Amino acid sequence: MSDTHVIFGTGPLGQSVMRELVRRGRPVRVVNRSGTAAVPAGVEVVRADALNPQSARAAVEGAAVVYQCAMPPYEQWVEAFPPLHTGILEAAEHAGAAFIFGDNLYMFGPVDGPISEDLPYGAQSGKPGTRAQLARQTQAAHDQGRVSAAMVRGSDFFGPGVTGSHMGERVFGFLLQGKPASVLWKPDQPHTYTYIEDFGRAMVNVAEAPDSHGRAWHVPAAETLTTEQFISLIGEEMGQPVRINAMSDLMRNLLGVFVPVLREMREVTYQFNQPFVIDGS
Repeated sequence: MSDTHVIFGTGPLGQSVMRELVRRGRPVRVVNRSGTAAVPAGVEVVRADALNPQSARAAVEGAAVVYQCAMPPYEQWVEAFPPLHTGILEAAEHAGAAFIFGDNLYMFGPVDGPISEDLPYGAQSGKPGTRAQLARQTQAAHDQGRVSAAMVRGSDFFGPGVTGSHMGERVFGFLLQGKPASVLWKPDQPHTYTYIEDFGRAMVNVAEAPDSHGRAWHVPAAETLTTEQFISLIGEEMGQPVRINAMSDLMRNLLGVFVPVLREMREVTYQFNQPFVIDGS
């Protein structure tokens, strides 16, 4: 086995893990379905299909650690996420590599109070239920001794390369263009946001501390603010006042008829209609 760190997925999280590994001087291989990605010199890019066992195993040959940062389109999570995740997990097991899953917080469902790592998984169906299924599968693989695994969980992203998040292009991008920030829900509820570089650093920290495997970790974040307060801080950094356009329930439901992602997000509206505070202590 070599000391190569293999990352499945080249979206914002995969890119942040890659940047952290490069900073630490680790050999890095990134894997996606196209075989192309914007990477610095020295980073290997491999084309592979996680649904094809031979392809996935070839992509992780010689790996010391496999980072699972890949996901299907949001509206396909229920059908497509389990086989994708299974393919990457089994490839890591075959290679004898550690398996670090970049996870989120859907599996808990609505929570009254801070979301800590020891809470039970309350989600039973839909995309939250799918996330609970993947978490249980990962934990079982570790408990059965098949692979040394851990889960690292963050909230909605912001930071370099993040465009599609709630705190992505429609906030930072619009403000930089002099437009009001556009948010999907009322911005008056406390909501923890995760800086993408913190997420990548946490993934690598856990990967390189084998005694931390066998459980889930929440990425530490700055003090939780309301979305409105968060956006105001952006305005302070820009040195100018900012405006916020919050989409009404009626408008969001109407647009959901034509925009699948908006329609699919109805089942997680609780994350924005009540406090969503992550405990990463």
